[in-house]
Amino acid sequence: MRKFVIVSATWFGTGFSPFASGTVGTLGAIPFFLLLRGLPLWLYLVTTAAFTLFACWSAGFGEELWGEHDSGKIVIDEVAGYLVTMIAVPATWQGILVGFLTFRFFDILKPQPARWFDRSLKNGYGVVLDDIVAGLYACAATHLVLRLL
Repeated sequence: MRKFVIVSATWFGTGFSPFASGTVGTLGAIPFFLLLRGLPLWLYLVTTAAFTLFACWSAGFGEELWGEHDSGKIVIDEVAGYLVTMIAVPATWQGILVGFLTFRFFDILKPQPARWFDRSLKNGYGVVLDDIVAGLYACAATHLVLRLL
């Protein structure tokens, strides 16, 4: 079980990046998005919701494993946030790039209520839910930017 959590929480080791592990983890989410892109929207949403619950569990277990809240090694939350960002976004290079940039922007900025989740919930849910909120903001921004392009 320990190895499974290490692989999932670090998203196949991307969380061990010596620099910008959140950004590297988000880059690691792109192939997963491309794998899911062909699903009907309803199934993409169900899959993203299920993955988010799994990410909460994995992040919580990872916190126990590494003995720290929201360890930089845990990047499965970025994957869940990126999947939310990409809801109904076309899988073009423009869509993928704009989604990546807007998600990283909102994940770093942490506008409310993302900041509340990040600071108030000291468990796997807190680790992941701030990224889900950032993903919702990024999804709206991504759609807006793509419409303006």
